[in-house]
Amino acid sequence: MTFTPTDYNPYDFANRRHIGPSPAEMAEMLTAVGVRSLDELIDQTVPPSIRQTKPLTWAPLAEHELLAKMSEVSQKNRVMTQLIGQGYYGTVTPPAIQRNILENPAWYTAYTPYQPEIAQGRLEALLNFQTMVCDLTGLDVANASLLDEATAAAEAMTMAERVAKSKARAFFVDRFCHPQTIAVIKTRALPLGIEIIEDVVESLDPSKVFGAIFQYPGSYGHVRDFTAEIAALHAAGAVAVMATDLLALCMLKEPGAMGADIAIGSSQRFGVPMGYGGPHAAFMAVKDAHKRQMPGRIVGVSIDAQGGKAYRLSLQTREQHIRREKATSNVCTAQALLAVMASMYAVFHGPKGLRAIAERVHFLTQRLARALKAAGAKVSPKAFFDTITVEVGVGQAGILAAARAEGLNFRKIGLDRVGISLDETTDLKVLIRILKAFGIDGVPPHRSSLGFPEEMLRTTDYLTHPVFHMNRAESEMMRYMRRLSDRDLALDRAMIPLGSCTMKLNAAAEMMPITWPEFGSLHPFAPRDQAAGYTEAITDLSAKLCEITGYDAMSMQPNSGAQGEYAGLLTILAYHRARGDHDRKVCLIPVSAHGTNPASAQMAGMEVVVVKSAPNGDVDVEDFRAKAVEAGARLAACMITYPSTHGVFEETVSDICKITHDHGGQVYIDGANMNALVGLVKPGEIGGDVSHLNLHKTFAIPHGGGGPGMGPIGVKAHLAPHLPGHPETGGDGTVSAAPYGSASILLISWAYCLMMGGPGLTQATRVAILNANYIAARLSGHYPILFMGNKGRVAHECILDTRPFAEVGVTVDDIAKRLIDNGFHAPTMSWPVAGTLMVEPTESETKAEIDRFITALLSIREEIAAVERGEISSEESPLRHAPHTVAALVGEWNRKYSREAGCFPPGAFRVDKYWPPVGRVDNVYGDRNLICTCPPVESYMEAAE
Repeated sequence: MTFTPTDYNPYDFANRRHIGPSPAEMAEMLTAVGVRSLDELIDQTVPPSIRQTKPLTWAPLAEHELLAKMSEVSQKNRVMTQLIGQGYYGTVTPPAIQRNILENPAWYTAYTPYQPEIAQGRLEALLNFQTMVCDLTGLDVANASLLDEATAAAEAMTMAERVAKSKARAFFVDRFCHPQTIAVIKTRALPLGIEIIEDVVESLDPSKVFGAIFQYPGSYGHVRDFTAEIAALHAAGAVAVMATDLLALCMLKEPGAMGADIAIGSSQRFGVPMGYGGPHAAFMAVKDAHKRQMPGRIVGVSIDAQGGKAYRLSLQTREQHIRREKATSNVCTAQALLAVMASMYAVFHGPKGLRAIAERVHFLTQRLARALKAAGAKVSPKAFFDTITVEVGVGQAGILAAARAEGLNFRKIGLDRVGISLDETTDLKVLIRILKAFGIDGVPPHRSSLGFPEEMLRTTDYLTHPVFHMNRAESEMMRYMRRLSDRDLALDRAMIPLGSCTMKLNAAAEMMPITWPEFGSLHPFAPRDQAAGYTEAITDLSAKLCEITGYDAMSMQPNSGAQGEYAGLLTILAYHRARGDHDRKVCLIPVSAHGTNPASAQMAGMEVVVVKSAPNGDVDVEDFRAKAVEAGARLAACMITYPSTHGVFEETVSDICKITHDHGGQVYIDGANMNALVGLVKPGEIGGDVSHLNLHKTFAIPHGGGGPGMGPIGVKAHLAPHLPGHPETGGDGTVSAAPYGSASILLISWAYCLMMGGPGLTQATRVAILNANYIAARLSGHYPILFMGNKGRVAHECILDTRPFAEVGVTVDDIAKRLIDNGFHAPTMSWPVAGTLMVEPTESETKAEIDRFITALLSIREEIAAVERGEISSEESPLRHAPHTVAALVGEWNRKYSREAGCFPPGAFRVDKYWPPVGRVDNVYGDRNLICTCPPVESYMEAAE
């Protein structure tokens, strides 16, 4: 007998780890779809006229090879003690938080908590974050995080204009704000026609502005009381914004005590590594009177169907999918995972721990200042918290070099000064090395004297809620984090079939490098020669993304998909201005577009013209043509999503691009659905001039419970000179605080591309299309499939029309909540068509999990049929009572269906059953009774009674 070796390759990451169905399962699925091969399905789905001719060819790496390469690249970064400050600081991530939050898929694979019943753990952690921010800033309401400090400042400026009584059109910017913050504010202000007055605070004229922003402490260390300036602003009907630091506020008088209306900043130094710029959770807190004008997500407290307390996202009608071109912000994400980390850092340390850390940092800074002054150095400012500036004259280069020789990075300020910012990681050994760089031996003894006036000392309490006074034994912390994660449903438990959101595998090997110190401890403004590893990773990822998309250049700066849209439109406008086309402001956007599209266009100062949809869901080409003709020489751009938001490869995409170009406009192709394109279609080859890529969708960065994300933009060569610049690297048009946005998570997408290889990425796209068409084929006849291509195929997602069931009282909400009983997150609800479910299985789901999901939907359809037959009313059916909790199971049962039917429907696991912690949440009650900080413990006791 001849021995035949196996052809199975256990190290084939794409086909054995990332892509769910096996070859045998794919054959069964293809039969159900009604095709003989995957090639035949793709030919029926993707128009041949737009298919790319050259395949993606780079070879894949196995997981162990990838980790070896990552280790090699990481060693090219130089790990230094970072004393640059400027909004980024060394911090100690408690190992319990690193292991149980950052490295735990129960936290990093969850989706945005739009389905509150299956997100109570995340929502509690984010409510803790909001409470922490409110307490430390002294303001009434905080949001559940923004992207970074600089973009939070820009959001605060536009919010200030909305709420100010002053009719002035100028905004004052404190010259001591961080340079990157000033740059992002200027970018945001320009298209909106807001004049920026950048000056020292002493020159502020409140009558000429609608608002002002002050940095506290200042970028160069200054600590001062802004009470008088804020009072003057209020007298003129203007709004006061303070950019502040949470650790400093553990010692310093809080913004609320000075009368500030809005406070913003970053929570990075609460246990989140610098990561060469991010991701980090920014915060915004406001006075109660302004809460309904605040951008971003806000976690609030409501009640469930049984009257118990339940958390939810509040005021959701403010989301961009509702307000569209009337939106005042395009914020469509948060930094939820990082906000959770920061909140857990506060729980871990409590108010006494945070105060102790703040005091230690401050008194070490005091000792440093005393030693430098004793040696004759000119040190400023007189009042400081953790940052000082030293005049070194012509010796600046020598001091910076001496510091680097000691393994330290100082901040270069102008031509004759250096800045030094101490942090939680600073100790006596670091202090000795700092002074050695100045040629000073020894350190003065510790003295508990303040480096700022005593009247600036904080006198109010903070973090008084019991959650911040837990027993901080690691066992208790570990159990608290576990209890919260057990309340949630994330990808580590079940498929999350959200259309347009691409909840695919986030492989462990891709995640590991981001917590290595060689990547995590780099300051975004460190000298470039210390970041050779990051440079190699970003350069190679950019090259691969250009090859995938057909574009010529990439900007990695935008740190969310919506930021990518905004940056792409600004790039288009800059291109038109450079050609003298200052009147090109019209942007054509289909009615079906993502809500952030018109919101981003509005923020870029464009005039949004909405294009109708044809009956089959496609863009109405004749309406598009007519509106392009009407715009004429004023046409700046069109924004389209491809495949369409209806999950179809529209055959007219080339026509739309040609019409736009014929009228002098640029084509923006939204990259939200790149999971159906990679390896098959290049947007830059079918007429696109610019696209953003949601790396947290197609390129495997995990959603993290609502963030982080990255939205880099690819452009054709003619747009490349107009990509976003940055104060640290040159150029203007800055859109994010760091030059490469949330740089550390770019490593995840790079690792994904390296392990998949070009053929693996292409196969992933093909299987994503197969999985969606398999669901459509299995459910066809039970649920109407709303839109299909000319040959009866969907792209990577399909829309189930549930509107006919409303005739018997069954709503899309009922179906979504019933899926929770089956152990599934609901598909995307009521978008892009109200009353529908948009399903995207991704390529990562196995046939068994997809079949379980189909079984669940078929059982739900039978429950609807029972209502249709009159056997039970919709109000009495398990659909209306869903989801079913353990409390409902063991409580009094007087329903028209059995406990078994209610709690263990087909498709649900029995042994590993997921039990939602709360019943259906009352959204209306939550909005009418808005509570956005941790409620007192007594309220939980009352609910239990």
